[in-house]
Amino acid sequence: MTKLFTCLLTVVLLALASSLASAHDPSPLQDFCVAVSNPNSAVFVNGKFCKDPKLTTVDDFIFMGLDAPRNTLNQLGSNVTLVNVDVFPGLNSLGIALARVDYAPYGLNPPHIHPRATELLTVIEGTLLVGFVTSNPDNRLFTKVLNKGDIFVFPMGLIHFQFNIGETNAVAFSSLDSQNPGLITIANATFGSNPPINPYVLAKAFQLDKSVINYLQQKF
Repeated sequence: MTKLFTCLLTVVLLALASSLASAHDPSPLQDFCVAVSNPNSAVFVNGKFCKDPKLTTVDDFIFMGLDAPRNTLNQLGSNVTLVNVDVFPGLNSLGIALARVDYAPYGLNPPHIHPRATELLTVIEGTLLVGFVTSNPDNRLFTKVLNKGDIFVFPMGLIHFQFNIGETNAVAFSSLDSQNPGLITIANATFGSNPPINPYVLAKAFQLDKSVINYLQQKF
């Protein structure tokens, strides 16, 4: 009896561990759940209210306009157009999002993380230097130069970046395995938080003079 109980407990724990390890967004329990703002006659799933399936149309499942180049006239020389559940309600409960990334010559998509998604990047035009850094204690950098047609994966939650090393514009598309992958830009979060992080904390963490930290906080 004790052995049987031990076996059953082991199976239950393994099943629980497997479900937790493999789960990103919760798995849907219906074919789809088009998000709506009006909660009347709706069901709450994955943080959004579901549209009545009988009222859905084909337009709920299409998003157009990613063929057009984006404006990259900014300090970083890049522009990310994220298509997530907030702009494409048909993605709700499906666990996927998409982004178009435009890069000016030497444009940068700066170091950032997606706390809820792995990212698969496909280069459409141009040449990109990409990379990600592993977690402590190794902090190992994996980096590669990508050309048109190349694909690179950024594991969930790790710092990563893309830099256009070419003299022409570049374009990439990224798929992410979450309807709302989240974004934390490292420099903005560190030096541009609201309210600001105590400069003495940052000065000690980065081993920099407090005046440098004050300058960075004013810049961000």
